[in-house]
Amino acid sequence: MSERANASVIPFKVDDETEDGMLGETPAENQAQNFSQNPGERLHMAEAVRMAEAIVFASAEPVSEKQLAARLPDGINIAAAMAELQQIYARRGVNLVRVSDAWAFRTAGDLAFLMSRDTVQQRKLSRAALEVLAIIAYHQPVTRAEIEDIRGVETSKGTLDTLMETEWVKMRGRRRTPGRPVTYGTTDIFLDHFALEEIRDLPGMEELKGAGLLSGRMPSNFSIPLPPADPDALTDDEDPLTDIDLEELGLLTPRVEDD
Repeated sequence: MSERANASVIPFKVDDETEDGMLGETPAENQAQNFSQNPGERLHMAEAVRMAEAIVFASAEPVSEKQLAARLPDGINIAAAMAELQQIYARRGVNLVRVSDAWAFRTAGDLAFLMSRDTVQQRKLSRAALEVLAIIAYHQPVTRAEIEDIRGVETSKGTLDTLMETEWVKMRGRRRTPGRPVTYGTTDIFLDHFALEEIRDLPGMEELKGAGLLSGRMPSNFSIPLPPADPDALTDDEDPLTDIDLEELGLLTPRVEDD
């Protein structure tokens, strides 16, 4: 029996080469085609895809590629395996989606209405909270004083507390300026909630205008900042939060030292 005949019994569809014999357009497609020519490696990848499916399905939180690499067989191309699993679920009732550098199963967007009866109605954010959230998302890392400067009004501590309770916003560090103010940024839960793969997928100015969220009479010098590629990486003018900082901010219970 030929290798092509052996490969045909594997229950994962692999696109054939194009009519002119060229390989696929992406590295994942190229690797899939290479596996289709090597039944042993193809079976090895198919088993890794099944394992990845089980790991992500059983997790209550998105699973990072680092976690997958630690639990899948050595030598597996994580990106290729997840791309294949994502393709398998592309037309199903649940889809495999990427959240930052992690993966999770989510209800297909066109079937979300089926879940409406079972979802808990959440309180809407106030206008002030939405404004602060937008400023943090686009301007992070940003301090409370900087938020107030952009909004032009004072920002109450309760507004920031509400956003942190939703786990969409977090304290990320301290600015290296007098008073060492706390800097704020968004979380992976924020990305997951708004179906964003990364923070730079936030809508740009033209998209916001098209959605009617920006006035057509905006000043000519008005611009929207580009969020950092890695929102978790501290900038040059930030220090990481220490245990002492967390104690001062009420986020860590002070340690009691024995007499």
